[in-house]
Amino acid sequence: MKYNAKQFGINVREVRRNREISQDQLALRAGIDRSYMGRIERGQVNITLEKVYRLAEALDCSVRDLLP
Repeated sequence: MKYNAKQFGINVREVRRNREISQDQLALRAGIDRSYMGRIERGQVNITLEKVYRLAEALDCSVRDLLP
């Protein structure tokens, strides 16, 4: 199974918007730099598993909700 950073970013953005959280708020909650958060949502970076879990926790969702 191939990792798809673009789809992962789309999933993060969708969950974030559904929870009415700004990108800046999510970055702060997850302890991720704001500009890096934007790159995640645009699918421009491959993030670590640790950051995937931090995003899921900050979004109050499961990791599975974020994965493509």
